[in-house]
Amino acid sequence: MMLTLGNSSSHPVSFILIGIPGLENSHFWIAFPFCAMYVVALIGNIAVLHIIRTDHTLHEPMYLFLAMLAITDLILSSSTQPKMLAILWFHDHEIEYHACLIQVFLIHAFSSVESGVLMAMALDRYVAICFPLHHSTILTPSIVCKLGAVVMIRGVLWVSPFCFMMSRMRFCPNKVIPQSYCEHMAVLKLVCADTRANRGYGLFVAFSVVGFDMIVISISYVMILRAVLQLPSGEARLKAFGTCASHLCVILAFYIPALFTFLTHRFGHHVLQVVHIMLANLYLLVPPMLNPIIYGVRTKQIRDRVTQGCCGKDP
Repeated sequence: MMLTLGNSSSHPVSFILIGIPGLENSHFWIAFPFCAMYVVALIGNIAVLHIIRTDHTLHEPMYLFLAMLAITDLILSSSTQPKMLAILWFHDHEIEYHACLIQVFLIHAFSSVESGVLMAMALDRYVAICFPLHHSTILTPSIVCKLGAVVMIRGVLWVSPFCFMMSRMRFCPNKVIPQSYCEHMAVLKLVCADTRANRGYGLFVAFSVVGFDMIVISISYVMILRAVLQLPSGEARLKAFGTCASHLCVILAFYIPALFTFLTHRFGHHVLQVVHIMLANLYLLVPPMLNPIIYGVRTKQIRDRVTQGCCGKDP
C-alpha cells in the first residue's frame, strides 16, 4: 500500500527489514550476543552517568564530555537494538514509514554528535597537557556546555535536510530493506527518482563532519605529542600518554567501523553482504559497549567509584 502526498511524493505505509540476509536460520541465536552487548552498553553508560552526576569532584571538562558521550551512546544503541532484537527473536520485520525516517535521523545525527564529542575531548586533552595551569580557566563548565550545544546543533542541522529531501521523494513498490535498521543509503535505494542531490548532500555531510573532526583530533594529538616529548622525565611522559590512551582507544573503536560501513555502502560492491550488514550492526553497538569499559578501566576516579560501590564503601 502506498500513500500519495501531493504530486511529488508517495511512500509505503511501512518497510520490511530483513535482518541479516543469508543468516535467517541463525537469527534466533545471533540475537543473544547482540542482546548481551546491548545490556552491557545500557548498564555501563548509565553507571558512568550516575557516577559523574553524584560525584561533584568529577564535574570537570573531561568527565562532562564523557557524560555527553554516554548519553549519545545510549541514544545510538537504543535507536536500533530493540527493533533488531524484535526482528531476530520475534520475526517482527515491519517498520512504519515515519518510524524508519526517525531511525535514519537518530542514527546519522547522533553519529555526528559522537564524532563531535570525540573532537571536543581531544581539545580537552590538548589544553590539559599543553596548558595545564590554565585548563580550568579555558574550559569552564559554561564553555563545555556551549561546545556540547554546538555539536548537538550541528548534528541536527546537517542531518535534517537529507531526511526532509528523502521524505519528499517517490518510492518504488519494493519496500524491502536488506538490513536490520533503516540507514540513509539503504532507504535511498528504494526511491524511484533521481537521488543524486540526496547522495551528494550525504557525502558532503559525511566528509565535512568526519573530515573536520578528524583534522582537529589529528592536530590536537600532534601538538600533544610534541609537548609530551619535551617533558623532562620518562615518568611524566608516561603519565601524559596514559591520560590520552583511553580517548585514543575510543576514537579507533568509533571511526574504524564507521568509515568501513560508510565506504562499503558507496564503493564496496565486492564486499560480502553478510559481512557488511554484520559490521554495520556492530558499528552502532560495539562503541557504546566499549566506551564505558575503556574509561572504567583506564580512568582511576571512575574505577575507584565502581570499586567503592561494589564493596559498599563510602567514597
